[in-house]
Amino acid sequence: MSERTRLTTVEDVHENDSWLFTVRDEYGERDEAILLPCEDGVEAWINRCMHQPQRLDRGFGAAVRDGEVVCPRHGSGFDTCSGYCDNGEAEGTTLVDVEVAVEDGAVYLDDRSYTFDHEGGIDDEDGDGDDGPSSSSHISF
Repeated sequence: MSERTRLTTVEDVHENDSWLFTVRDEYGERDEAILLPCEDGVEAWINRCMHQPQRLDRGFGAAVRDGEVVCPRHGSGFDTCSGYCDNGEAEGTTLVDVEVAVEDGAVYLDDRSYTFDHEGGIDDEDGDGDDGPSSSSHISF
């Protein structure tokens, strides 16, 4: 669907624990995706918990702990490399992947299902500032 687009660097993702960006699907609908650190590289996932429609990165960085991105609503942890959740309300589910490629430390969107829209979340472009549902998690960061 699109030509490969340079997103950021592996170093930036590892330093900040995540990198949020907005993509468009084949119908032009926008969705958010996040890059997460994975061993020496990165993986990309749609920015949504599989248990409920909760953003994992609400615009100020995803909570990443011990190799898992943590859902701010119920505390389910998804492996940053496989996207699989083995705990909490989302146990047994896997995040929706977005294909990326790494070359010389740079990360490229390499998924024909999406085109790059902009860095940051959907709301960053139109400025309505909706941070999504509030957290009911007992976990704080």
